[in-house]
Amino acid sequence: MAKKGKVKKTLVDQILDKANIQHDSLNFNGLEGELPDDVERSHIFKTLALTGDKTGPVIGIVPITEHLSEKKLAKISGNKKVSMIPQKDLQKTTGYVHGANNPVGIRQKHAFPIFIDQHALTYGQMIVSAGEIGRSIRIDSQVLADFVQASFHDIID
Repeated sequence: MAKKGKVKKTLVDQILDKANIQHDSLNFNGLEGELPDDVERSHIFKTLALTGDKTGPVIGIVPITEHLSEKKLAKISGNKKVSMIPQKDLQKTTGYVHGANNPVGIRQKHAFPIFIDQHALTYGQMIVSAGEIGRSIRIDSQVLADFVQASFHDIID
């Protein structure tokens, strides 16, 4: 695991370390400012929390450069429709604030179904939030999916 200085590990880092899962800790905000030279914007994924009319909460993970297709996510998750969880209810539902949602932390506390856009599989690695604003992890896409019991689908517009 790459370290730059003495940076306190996030809970997500600690969970992955305990499970012996290789990942890189990154310090940047994927939505703002300059990206490190070794980071492609299309490989940064946002973790979106939605609620389905039949299943309740469902998690969709898509590149930050794309838009989630609620229609596609509804269909694959067994719902007629899904809608974003209001920001005021986000932390109560997932345990994280807007911009810090991540599949590892969510899976530790909840059995919400998680769906990752299939582009992550073709990239090989993906970058997701590490559970804190400005902190991310880079991890093998399939390893992450296996760890959080997610599946890959076409879920972007």
